[in-house]
Amino acid sequence: MRILAIDTALPAVSACVLDHDAEQPIASETVAMERGHAEAIMPLIERVMSKVEGGFPSIDRVAVAVGPGSFTGIRIGLAAGQAIALACKAEVVGVSTLAALAAPLILEEFDGVVAAAIDARHGKVYVAAFGPDGRALLTPRRAGAHEALRALGDGPLMLIGSGAELLAKEARAGGMTVTIVSEQASPDIEYVARLGLAARPETAPAKPLYLKEPDVTLPGKPPEAAAAPTAPENETPPEAEAPAAEPAPDSVPSQEALASAPAQA
Repeated sequence: MRILAIDTALPAVSACVLDHDAEQPIASETVAMERGHAEAIMPLIERVMSKVEGGFPSIDRVAVAVGPGSFTGIRIGLAAGQAIALACKAEVVGVSTLAALAAPLILEEFDGVVAAAIDARHGKVYVAAFGPDGRALLTPRRAGAHEALRALGDGPLMLIGSGAELLAKEARAGGMTVTIVSEQASPDIEYVARLGLAARPETAPAKPLYLKEPDVTLPGKPPEAAAAPTAPENETPPEAEAPAAEPAPDSVPSQEALASAPAQA
């Protein structure tokens, strides 16, 4: 199986093509950017696909990072992924950005908890946590550092993502052993691809994973009765009619599961 992975959910635009039995991607490109994802994604995908023998017709599956992240960025990636999947008659699956951030740490031997955290601004993070076997210990949510850590046990704790320092500060104050592996803003696109290979389309839908309510005022209600908190700077509020979230899988496959992804897909 050959997969095209796409990520525009966070401050980068990325694409990668990976064969299920390959140790390295066939082609991959990532460009860090805060804005301009809509203009950048298709030219970037075309550059990546120009390096792939067989081109677009050789793609069997498309994986898209479905969030959490920028509302606008998530929709841009989903639109591109679904259009390409339709044209190529390929399957399309969704991959959580938190799971993709955590995946390379879970492939390493460790004793404790891996937590991926994305800065959601205003003292909050988007966070998910996993055990050594990839099992979800904390499902994706938007929470304050103290609230998140209460669900993570006594550690030790390995952190990755732009919200890692916020969690680490709270963890150290509570006497927990904590290691920040990386404060990278976006996941490695290769792991979006690997998780996409291991996913099942029926349980990993290509639908937005929104963890924050849109900023809307309901008809007939005064603003103070219906207003949600101001959106973090890294999110653009969705339209009022945006569909409800349907989360991507909570767990991250183990090293063995990733290695045998075709059988599971």
